[in-house]
Amino acid sequence: MKRYLTSIFIALSGIIILIGVMSDIYWGGIAAWGLAIICLLTAAYYTKYIPNEKKSKKSK
Repeated sequence: MKRYLTSIFIALSGIIILIGVMSDIYWGGIAAWGLAIICLLTAAYYTKYIPNEKKSKKSK
């Protein structure tokens, strides 16, 4: 499951930005961008769980 979290968080940040831009709430855009940055940082953290095909070929 951890290997899919990167793509999930990237998609979630896009959805958050889209909702934040479309909503007409005061400070909504700033809050949306803040949440999107947090999601992107979390996505970057979980990239270490994506399997590396070069490593698995060397170990065989």
